[in-house]
Amino acid sequence: VIRGHPEMKFFVGMDVDSVAHDIAQPRLDAVLSSDVKAFTVLRNFRDVKSVLREFTDLNMGVDGILMDLGMSSMQVDNPARGFSVLGDGPLDMRMDPQASLKAEDVLNSWPDSEVGRILREYGEESNWRTLQKKIVNARLNGGFHSTTDLLDLIRRVTPPMKGGRQGWIKTATRVFQALRIAVNDELKTLEDSLYSCFDCLAPRGRLAVISFHSLEDRIVKQTFLNIIKGGEDGEERESLNSYLRETSDEIKEKEAWIKQVIHGSNGTILTKRPITPSGEEEKLNRRSRSAKLRVIQKH
Repeated sequence: VIRGHPEMKFFVGMDVDSVAHDIAQPRLDAVLSSDVKAFTVLRNFRDVKSVLREFTDLNMGVDGILMDLGMSSMQVDNPARGFSVLGDGPLDMRMDPQASLKAEDVLNSWPDSEVGRILREYGEESNWRTLQKKIVNARLNGGFHSTTDLLDLIRRVTPPMKGGRQGWIKTATRVFQALRIAVNDELKTLEDSLYSCFDCLAPRGRLAVISFHSLEDRIVKQTFLNIIKGGEDGEERESLNSYLRETSDEIKEKEAWIKQVIHGSNGTILTKRPITPSGEEEKLNRRSRSAKLRVIQKH
């Protein structure tokens, strides 16, 4: 981002994971110039307003905010964090290592109705009733204390797919997603953060969000639509529409990536349809294949 914007004068990076800061700092130092004031903050995105107030006058607003959602490779690749279905580790799944709630707590102590709810709503798992029952019953035999404990149960209860192939990995991925979202309160945090970030933008400032699964993308899409809505009507609405059409044409001329936009009183969604990785990008980075980018601009 800094390399791509030589005009940048002010940069704030936020993440709740201290390991992410340790990895990012040398990379940040390598691209910083004396003209850029840069800060990194160990906080959640939902705190963006209070964080930015520490460094700048929010009455002026900021020109751009990028939210990169979900897990990072360093979290997935470290079995000790408990995010991966491919390695043995503790049932942790905390984005913030200082937080108290772990996946182990959810599995071993949450009410059975809540376990079922997160499997159904956060994991979108069709076999959630069976999994809920088996998880609750397993508590009588000592419960869950490692990812292997949970994966063994998933293997036992997941029916074979056609051709004899086991579908347990896909089921495990959905179960792990449900637990991770619950542990980190990801969906509510995302919605709150989107509103807060938009409020921090200067006129014509942009908020860009990269999501990695359908639940996140759905929230980003709907929240963007809610943000741009307004109450103008009649002549005021027609005047606004005329201005927006001119602005939209101007933007499209300058930026070829903008294809279809959605106008509202408070802002313009610059990505009616999300931008997805090209085939070439997916070859370079397989984990990018599910990424979706949506962008909104403030009026």
